[in-house]
Amino acid sequence: MTEPNSNPSSKPEHLAYDDLFTEKDERYMQRALELAAVAESEGEVPVGAILVLNDQIIGEGWNRSIGQHDATAHAEMMAIKQAGQALENYRLLDTTLYVTLEPCPMCAGAMVQSRVGKVIYGASDLKTGAAGSVINLLGGEGVYHQVQASAGLLADECRFQLQAFFKRRRLEKKELKRLKKREDGEL
Repeated sequence: MTEPNSNPSSKPEHLAYDDLFTEKDERYMQRALELAAVAESEGEVPVGAILVLNDQIIGEGWNRSIGQHDATAHAEMMAIKQAGQALENYRLLDTTLYVTLEPCPMCAGAMVQSRVGKVIYGASDLKTGAAGSVINLLGGEGVYHQVQASAGLLADECRFQLQAFFKRRRLEKKELKRLKKREDGEL
């Protein structure tokens, strides 16, 4: 996971930003933000995701890579796994995935493989985003299942949550470095 772009007004030109999100979309993204807070409380990068089918949440997830020692334990992957188990099917047709940060290549690939219908994400990831910011693995020529993507739902809230986490983590690392120097008699 990378820190989202710090310029809130910066939006990649080639991405479609949907200003027609519904109140229901916002409620689902609020739930994803709550799950991101769970990830943060566990020392993980705060990303949360939910998967919805017919107005019901069928899968939820938050980042668990550090705690589970598993590079694949991203929020989207966790939600997709839970939804597959709930439906007893790996094909998640007609579902919508809500996630606080633009999916990485691994998660985008899992969405295609599981036939997710749509992804709606909050903050764009201009370093590793695979829903259009850097690369689009969800659609286009050569992709056998097209996943519709919409960007920018509660983007400011999602971006702030991530930026606050990374800022705090940098300060904590700086303080640990300072304490180590003091301990080693360098200060």
